[in-house]
Amino acid sequence: MTAMPLSARADAIPEGDGLVVTLGGDWRITKPLPVWRTVCGNQKAGAVRIRVDGLERWDSSLVRFVYEMRCWCRGANASCDMAALPEPVRRLVGQLEEAQDKRLASDHSRNVFTTVGLAATDLWRQTREFANFVGECTLSAIGLIRRPGRFRWRDCFSEMQQCGAMAVPIVSLSSFLVGLTLAYTGALILRQFGGDIWVADIVGLSTLREMGAVMTGVVVAGRTGAAFAAQLGNMKAGEEIDALETLGIAPVDFLVLPRLVALTLMTPLLTMYANCLGIFGGMVVSASVLSIPPNAYWIETQSIIDLSDVSVSLIKSVVFGMLIAVAGCLRGLQAERSAAGVGRAATSAVVTSILLLIVADAVFAVLFNVLGL
Repeated sequence: MTAMPLSARADAIPEGDGLVVTLGGDWRITKPLPVWRTVCGNQKAGAVRIRVDGLERWDSSLVRFVYEMRCWCRGANASCDMAALPEPVRRLVGQLEEAQDKRLASDHSRNVFTTVGLAATDLWRQTREFANFVGECTLSAIGLIRRPGRFRWRDCFSEMQQCGAMAVPIVSLSSFLVGLTLAYTGALILRQFGGDIWVADIVGLSTLREMGAVMTGVVVAGRTGAAFAAQLGNMKAGEEIDALETLGIAPVDFLVLPRLVALTLMTPLLTMYANCLGIFGGMVVSASVLSIPPNAYWIETQSIIDLSDVSVSLIKSVVFGMLIAVAGCLRGLQAERSAAGVGRAATSAVVTSILLLIVADAVFAVLFNVLGL
Protein backbone atom coordinates (compact mmCIF):
# COMPACT_ATOMS: atom_id res chain seq x y z
CA MET A 1 0.00 0.00 0.00
CA THR A 2 1.42 3.38 -1.07
CA ALA A 3 1.82 5.92 1.74
CA MET A 4 0.04 9.22 1.30
CA PRO A 5 2.41 12.20 0.95
CA LEU A 6 2.65 14.39 4.00
CA SER A 7 1.28 17.92 3.98
CA ALA A 8 3.57 20.82 3.22
CA ARG A 9 5.80 21.77 6.11
CA ALA A 10 8.33 24.50 6.78
CA ASP A 11 10.43 24.93 9.92
CA ALA A 12 12.82 27.78 10.77
CA ILE A 13 15.56 26.79 13.24
CA PRO A 14 18.19 29.28 14.48
CA GLU A 15 21.78 28.46 13.56
CA GLY A 16 24.35 30.91 14.79
CA ASP A 17 23.29 34.34 13.60
CA GLY A 18 21.12 32.87 10.85
CA LEU A 19 18.16 30.58 10.18
CA VAL A 20 17.93 27.15 8.63
CA VAL A 21 14.58 26.72 6.85
CA THR A 22 13.61 23.09 6.28
CA LEU A 23 11.06 22.44 3.54
CA GLY A 24 9.33 19.13 2.94
CA GLY A 25 6.09 17.35 2.25
CA ASP A 26 3.58 17.81 -0.56
CA TRP A 27 3.23 21.47 -1.65
CA ARG A 28 -0.13 21.82 -3.35
CA ILE A 29 -2.06 25.04 -3.66
CA THR A 30 -5.29 23.14 -2.92
CA LYS A 31 -4.00 22.03 0.52
CA PRO A 32 -3.19 23.93 3.73
CA LEU A 33 0.16 25.68 3.35
CA PRO A 34 2.65 27.31 5.72
CA VAL A 35 2.94 31.09 5.74
CA TRP A 36 6.42 32.59 5.95
CA ARG A 37 5.48 35.28 8.48
CA THR A 38 4.16 32.59 10.78
CA VAL A 39 7.15 30.31 10.25
CA CYS A 40 9.80 32.93 10.98
CA GLY A 41 7.84 34.67 13.75
CA ASN A 42 9.84 37.45 15.36
CA GLN A 43 13.23 35.86 14.71
CA LYS A 44 16.03 37.98 13.28
CA ALA A 45 18.74 36.61 11.05
CA GLY A 46 21.69 37.80 9.05
CA ALA A 47 21.52 34.81 6.71
CA VAL A 48 18.92 32.23 5.71
CA ARG A 49 19.76 28.79 4.35
CA ILE A 50 17.17 26.49 2.83
CA ARG A 51 17.34 22.75 3.45
CA VAL A 52 15.13 20.18 1.71
CA ASP A 53 13.92 17.13 3.67
CA GLY A 54 11.43 14.78 1.99
CA LEU A 55 10.08 17.25 -0.51
CA GLU A 56 7.32 15.60 -2.53
CA ARG A 57 5.32 17.13 -5.36
CA TRP A 58 5.20 20.92 -5.61
CA ASP A 59 3.52 23.65 -7.61
CA SER A 60 3.38 27.45 -7.57
CA SER A 61 2.63 27.46 -3.86
CA LEU A 62 6.26 26.53 -3.09
CA VAL A 63 7.51 29.22 -5.48
CA ARG A 64 5.32 31.80 -3.75
CA PHE A 65 6.55 30.75 -0.30
CA VAL A 66 10.21 30.99 -1.33
CA TYR A 67 9.55 34.35 -2.99
CA GLU A 68 8.00 35.71 0.23
CA MET A 69 11.03 34.47 2.13
CA ARG A 70 13.34 36.20 -0.36
CA CYS A 71 11.43 39.46 0.04
CA TRP A 72 11.77 39.17 3.82
CA CYS A 73 15.51 38.59 3.46
CA ARG A 74 15.83 41.59 1.16
CA GLY A 75 14.05 43.81 3.65
CA ALA A 76 16.22 42.53 6.52
CA ASN A 77 19.46 42.79 4.48
CA ALA A 78 19.98 39.07 4.96
CA SER A 79 21.49 36.63 2.46
CA CYS A 80 19.43 33.70 1.21
CA ASP A 81 20.98 30.41 0.13
CA MET A 82 18.63 28.46 -2.21
CA ALA A 83 21.20 25.97 -3.50
CA ALA A 84 19.34 23.01 -1.96
CA LEU A 85 16.12 23.74 -3.88
CA PRO A 86 15.38 22.03 -7.19
CA GLU A 87 16.64 24.01 -10.17
CA PRO A 88 13.12 24.65 -11.61
CA VAL A 89 12.06 26.23 -8.33
CA ARG A 90 15.08 28.55 -8.31
CA ARG A 91 14.46 29.53 -11.93
CA LEU A 92 10.78 30.31 -11.34
CA VAL A 93 11.58 32.36 -8.24
CA GLY A 94 14.12 34.36 -10.24
CA GLN A 95 11.60 35.02 -13.02
CA LEU A 96 9.00 36.13 -10.47
CA GLU A 97 11.48 38.54 -8.91
CA GLU A 98 12.37 40.00 -12.32
CA ALA A 99 8.71 40.50 -13.18
CA GLN A 100 8.00 42.23 -9.88
CA ASP A 101 11.10 44.44 -10.25
CA LYS A 102 9.85 45.60 -13.67
CA ARG A 103 6.48 46.52 -12.21
CA LEU A 104 8.11 48.51 -9.42
CA ALA A 105 10.72 50.12 -11.65
CA SER A 106 8.65 53.19 -12.53
CA ASP A 107 9.26 56.00 -10.09
CA HIS A 108 6.35 58.43 -9.95
CA SER A 109 8.25 60.80 -7.70
CA ARG A 110 10.47 62.08 -10.54
CA ASN A 111 10.27 65.76 -11.28
CA VAL A 112 9.22 67.17 -14.63
CA PHE A 113 12.79 67.79 -15.83
CA THR A 114 13.77 64.17 -15.21
CA THR A 115 10.65 62.94 -16.98
CA VAL A 116 11.27 65.18 -20.00
CA GLY A 117 14.92 64.16 -20.14
CA LEU A 118 14.12 60.45 -20.02
CA ALA A 119 11.44 60.90 -22.68
CA ALA A 120 13.87 62.77 -24.91
CA THR A 121 16.50 60.06 -24.43
CA ASP A 122 13.98 57.36 -25.31
CA LEU A 123 12.87 59.33 -28.39
CA TRP A 124 16.46 59.67 -29.55
CA ARG A 125 17.04 55.94 -29.03
CA GLN A 126 13.94 55.02 -31.04
CA THR A 127 14.89 57.47 -33.79
CA ARG A 128 18.35 55.96 -34.02
CA GLU A 129 16.92 52.42 -34.17
CA PHE A 130 14.50 53.49 -36.89
CA ALA A 131 17.31 55.09 -38.91
CA ASN A 132 19.47 51.97 -38.56
CA PHE A 133 16.60 49.78 -39.71
CA VAL A 134 15.93 52.05 -42.70
CA GLY A 135 19.61 51.74 -43.59
CA GLU A 136 19.44 47.94 -43.44
CA CYS A 137 16.34 47.96 -45.67
CA THR A 138 18.11 50.27 -48.13
CA LEU A 139 21.13 47.98 -48.36
CA SER A 140 18.81 45.01 -48.81
CA ALA A 141 16.95 46.82 -51.60
CA ILE A 142 20.27 47.56 -53.34
CA GLY A 143 21.07 43.86 -53.11
CA LEU A 144 17.69 43.11 -54.70
CA ILE A 145 18.51 45.36 -57.66
CA ARG A 146 21.90 43.73 -58.11
CA ARG A 147 20.72 40.13 -57.66
CA PRO A 148 16.97 39.94 -58.35
CA GLY A 149 17.16 36.17 -58.73
CA ARG A 150 17.77 35.76 -54.99
CA PHE A 151 14.63 37.65 -54.06
CA ARG A 152 11.70 35.61 -52.68
CA TRP A 153 9.13 36.56 -55.32
CA ARG A 154 6.64 33.94 -54.15
CA ASP A 155 6.49 35.48 -50.70
CA CYS A 156 6.19 38.93 -52.25
CA PHE A 157 3.24 37.92 -54.43
CA SER A 158 1.54 36.30 -51.45
CA GLU A 159 1.94 39.49 -49.41
CA MET A 160 0.69 41.55 -52.37
CA GLN A 161 -2.51 39.56 -52.36
CA GLN A 162 -2.94 39.95 -48.60
CA CYS A 163 -2.21 43.67 -48.40
CA GLY A 164 -3.70 44.57 -51.79
CA ALA A 165 -6.61 42.48 -53.03
CA MET A 166 -7.80 41.51 -49.55
CA ALA A 167 -7.88 45.17 -48.49
CA VAL A 168 -10.17 46.29 -51.34
CA PRO A 169 -13.49 45.92 -49.41
CA ILE A 170 -12.50 48.10 -46.43
CA VAL A 171 -10.79 50.65 -48.70
CA SER A 172 -13.90 50.79 -50.88
CA LEU A 173 -16.20 51.45 -47.95
CA SER A 174 -14.01 54.07 -46.29
CA SER A 175 -13.24 55.95 -49.53
CA PHE A 176 -16.85 56.03 -50.67
CA LEU A 177 -18.02 57.34 -47.30
CA VAL A 178 -15.27 59.98 -47.25
CA GLY A 179 -16.41 61.19 -50.65
CA LEU A 180 -19.99 61.37 -49.39
CA THR A 181 -18.92 63.33 -46.32
CA LEU A 182 -16.86 65.83 -48.32
CA ALA A 183 -19.72 66.41 -50.75
CA TYR A 184 -22.29 66.89 -48.00
CA THR A 185 -20.03 69.32 -46.14
CA GLY A 186 -19.30 71.33 -49.26
CA ALA A 187 -22.95 71.39 -50.29
CA LEU A 188 -23.98 73.01 -46.99
CA ILE A 189 -21.81 76.06 -47.76
CA LEU A 190 -21.94 76.28 -51.56
CA ARG A 191 -25.72 76.07 -51.81
CA GLN A 192 -25.96 79.41 -49.98
CA PHE A 193 -24.05 81.08 -52.83
CA GLY A 194 -25.50 79.15 -55.76
CA GLY A 195 -22.21 77.39 -56.43
CA ASP A 196 -23.51 73.82 -56.27
CA ILE A 197 -21.37 72.67 -59.16
CA TRP A 198 -18.21 73.56 -57.23
CA VAL A 199 -18.81 70.54 -55.01
CA ALA A 200 -17.05 68.58 -57.74
CA ASP A 201 -14.01 70.83 -57.33
CA ILE A 202 -13.90 70.35 -53.56
CA VAL A 203 -14.32 66.59 -53.72
CA GLY A 204 -11.91 66.10 -56.62
CA LEU A 205 -9.05 68.16 -55.24
CA SER A 206 -9.49 67.04 -51.62
CA THR A 207 -9.63 63.39 -52.59
CA LEU A 208 -6.69 63.41 -54.97
CA ARG A 209 -4.34 65.63 -53.00
CA GLU A 210 -5.12 64.59 -49.43
CA MET A 211 -7.96 62.30 -48.42
CA GLY A 212 -7.38 59.44 -50.84
CA ALA A 213 -3.75 58.80 -49.90
CA VAL A 214 -4.19 59.59 -46.20
CA MET A 215 -7.31 57.48 -45.66
CA THR A 216 -5.79 54.58 -47.59
CA GLY A 217 -2.64 54.90 -45.50
CA VAL A 218 -4.61 54.85 -42.26
CA VAL A 219 -6.58 51.78 -43.34
CA VAL A 220 -3.44 49.98 -44.49
CA ALA A 221 -1.64 50.92 -41.25
CA GLY A 222 -4.43 49.49 -39.11
CA ARG A 223 -4.82 46.38 -41.22
CA THR A 224 -1.48 45.49 -42.80
CA GLY A 225 1.01 47.28 -40.53
CA ALA A 226 -0.42 45.56 -37.46
CA ALA A 227 -0.43 42.23 -39.30
CA PHE A 228 3.27 42.59 -40.18
CA ALA A 229 4.14 43.36 -36.56
CA ALA A 230 2.07 40.42 -35.26
CA GLN A 231 3.55 37.97 -37.76
CA LEU A 232 7.16 38.90 -37.08
CA GLY A 233 6.48 39.15 -33.34
CA ASN A 234 5.12 35.59 -33.28
CA MET A 235 8.12 34.39 -35.26
CA LYS A 236 10.45 36.06 -32.77
CA ALA A 237 8.58 34.53 -29.82
CA GLY A 238 8.85 31.13 -31.50
CA GLU A 239 12.61 31.66 -32.02
CA GLU A 240 12.20 31.33 -35.79
CA ILE A 241 14.12 34.54 -36.42
CA ASP A 242 16.95 33.28 -34.19
CA ALA A 243 17.04 30.12 -36.30
CA LEU A 244 17.37 32.19 -39.49
CA GLU A 245 20.27 34.16 -38.01
CA THR A 246 21.92 30.90 -36.90
CA LEU A 247 21.74 29.66 -40.49
CA GLY A 248 23.35 32.88 -41.71
CA ILE A 249 20.17 34.29 -43.29
CA ALA A 250 19.49 37.98 -42.72
CA PRO A 251 15.93 38.51 -41.41
CA VAL A 252 15.71 41.79 -43.34
CA ASP A 253 16.35 40.02 -46.66
CA PHE A 254 14.19 37.00 -45.88
CA LEU A 255 11.23 38.55 -44.03
CA VAL A 256 11.21 42.33 -44.30
CA LEU A 257 12.07 43.03 -47.94
CA PRO A 258 9.22 40.96 -49.50
CA ARG A 259 6.70 42.75 -47.28
CA LEU A 260 8.27 46.13 -48.00
CA VAL A 261 8.17 45.63 -51.78
CA ALA A 262 4.62 44.26 -51.69
CA LEU A 263 3.18 47.13 -49.69
CA THR A 264 5.12 49.76 -51.66
CA LEU A 265 3.65 48.42 -54.91
CA MET A 266 0.09 47.89 -53.70
CA THR A 267 -0.49 51.12 -51.78
CA PRO A 268 -0.47 53.34 -54.93
CA LEU A 269 -2.96 51.02 -56.62
CA LEU A 270 -5.24 51.11 -53.58
CA THR A 271 -4.89 54.88 -53.43
CA MET A 272 -5.94 55.40 -57.06
CA TYR A 273 -8.86 53.05 -56.50
CA ALA A 274 -9.79 55.03 -53.39
CA ASN A 275 -9.60 58.29 -55.35
CA CYS A 276 -12.05 56.98 -57.93
CA LEU A 277 -14.50 55.82 -55.27
CA GLY A 278 -14.21 59.11 -53.37
CA ILE A 279 -15.10 61.06 -56.53
CA PHE A 280 -17.94 58.64 -57.19
CA GLY A 281 -19.26 59.22 -53.66
CA GLY A 282 -19.33 62.96 -54.32
CA MET A 283 -21.13 62.31 -57.59
CA VAL A 284 -23.82 60.34 -55.80
CA VAL A 285 -24.45 63.19 -53.35
CA SER A 286 -24.47 65.77 -56.14
CA ALA A 287 -27.00 63.78 -58.16
CA SER A 288 -29.29 63.01 -55.21
CA VAL A 289 -29.08 66.20 -53.12
CA LEU A 290 -27.98 68.97 -55.49
CA SER A 291 -29.65 67.59 -58.66
CA ILE A 292 -26.42 67.88 -60.63
CA PRO A 293 -26.28 65.43 -63.57
CA PRO A 294 -23.39 62.96 -63.41
CA ASN A 295 -21.98 64.10 -66.76
CA ALA A 296 -21.86 67.75 -65.57
CA TYR A 297 -20.18 66.64 -62.34
CA TRP A 298 -17.59 64.66 -64.26
CA ILE A 299 -16.84 67.51 -66.68
CA GLU A 300 -16.31 69.92 -63.76
CA THR A 301 -14.04 67.37 -62.06
CA GLN A 302 -11.93 67.02 -65.19
CA SER A 303 -11.62 70.80 -65.46
CA ILE A 304 -10.22 71.22 -61.93
CA ILE A 305 -7.77 68.31 -61.66
CA ASP A 306 -4.71 67.70 -63.79
CA LEU A 307 -1.71 65.41 -63.96
CA SER A 308 0.06 67.21 -61.11
CA ASP A 309 -2.74 66.27 -58.69
CA VAL A 310 -2.50 62.63 -59.74
CA SER A 311 1.29 62.76 -59.35
CA VAL A 312 0.97 64.19 -55.84
CA SER A 313 -1.36 61.34 -54.87
CA LEU A 314 0.98 58.70 -56.30
CA ILE A 315 4.10 60.12 -54.66
CA LYS A 316 2.40 60.29 -51.28
CA SER A 317 1.03 56.76 -51.55
CA VAL A 318 4.42 55.27 -52.41
CA VAL A 319 6.09 56.95 -49.42
CA PHE A 320 3.18 56.07 -47.13
CA GLY A 321 3.39 52.41 -48.13
CA MET A 322 7.12 52.32 -47.41
CA LEU A 323 6.70 53.99 -44.02
CA ILE A 324 3.92 51.61 -42.96
CA ALA A 325 5.91 48.54 -44.00
CA VAL A 326 9.07 49.73 -42.24
CA ALA A 327 7.20 50.65 -39.03
CA GLY A 328 5.28 47.36 -38.92
CA CYS A 329 8.33 45.18 -39.55
CA LEU A 330 10.50 47.14 -37.11
CA ARG A 331 7.98 46.82 -34.28
CA GLY A 332 7.60 43.12 -35.03
CA LEU A 333 11.34 42.53 -34.82
CA GLN A 334 11.48 44.54 -31.58
CA ALA A 335 8.60 42.61 -29.95
CA GLU A 336 9.09 40.85 -26.64
CA ARG A 337 9.02 37.07 -26.64
CA SER A 338 5.52 36.69 -25.23
CA ALA A 339 1.88 36.96 -26.28
CA ALA A 340 1.55 40.30 -24.49
CA GLY A 341 4.68 41.54 -26.26
CA VAL A 342 3.22 40.65 -29.65
CA GLY A 343 0.04 42.57 -28.83
CA ARG A 344 2.02 45.61 -27.74
CA ALA A 345 4.09 45.41 -30.92
CA ALA A 346 0.96 45.41 -33.11
CA THR A 347 -0.44 48.41 -31.24
CA SER A 348 2.87 50.25 -31.44
CA ALA A 349 3.09 49.53 -35.18
CA VAL A 350 -0.29 51.17 -35.83
CA VAL A 351 0.53 54.21 -33.68
CA THR A 352 3.97 54.63 -35.24
CA SER A 353 2.63 54.24 -38.78
CA ILE A 354 -0.11 56.82 -38.33
CA LEU A 355 2.31 59.25 -36.68
CA LEU A 356 4.75 58.86 -39.57
CA LEU A 357 1.91 59.37 -42.06
CA ILE A 358 0.92 62.65 -40.44
CA VAL A 359 4.50 63.92 -40.31
CA ALA A 360 5.16 62.88 -43.91
CA ASP A 361 1.92 64.48 -45.11
CA ALA A 362 2.88 67.77 -43.44
CA VAL A 363 6.34 67.64 -45.04
CA PHE A 364 4.78 66.96 -48.44
CA ALA A 365 2.38 69.89 -48.03
CA VAL A 366 5.28 72.28 -47.49
CA LEU A 367 7.43 70.70 -50.18
CA PHE A 368 4.72 70.71 -52.86
CA ASN A 369 3.88 74.32 -52.02
CA VAL A 370 7.52 75.30 -52.52
CA LEU A 371 7.72 73.37 -55.79
CA GLY A 372 4.41 74.75 -57.01
CA LEU A 373 2.73 71.35 -57.42
